[in-house]
Amino acid sequence: MNIFIAKLSSHTTSEDLTNLFSQYGEVSSAKVITDRDTGSSKCFGFVEMSDDSAGQTAIDALDNTEFQEKTIVVKKAHPRESRPSSGGYNRHNNHR
Repeated sequence: MNIFIAKLSSHTTSEDLTNLFSQYGEVSSAKVITDRDTGSSKCFGFVEMSDDSAGQTAIDALDNTEFQEKTIVVKKAHPRESRPSSGGYNRHNNHR
């Protein structure tokens, strides 16, 4: 199960997420998302747990709780929707 965590402290690390969620089951991966230019935390992340039941237990236990002095939001992550590409044709700049 892929889990989305929001409202993290800017100091939270991927290892912190692994430690927090491993109380509920095996963590396959954990990642705090960072800005590609500055490297600073975007204050959200994802945890992958191999057992859906353990993942749901973690969501139920951790959603809206305090972690590192922040009240975090924890929910099941949904796949990203496909977005249209912005490349190619520009309707404001077509040449006639």
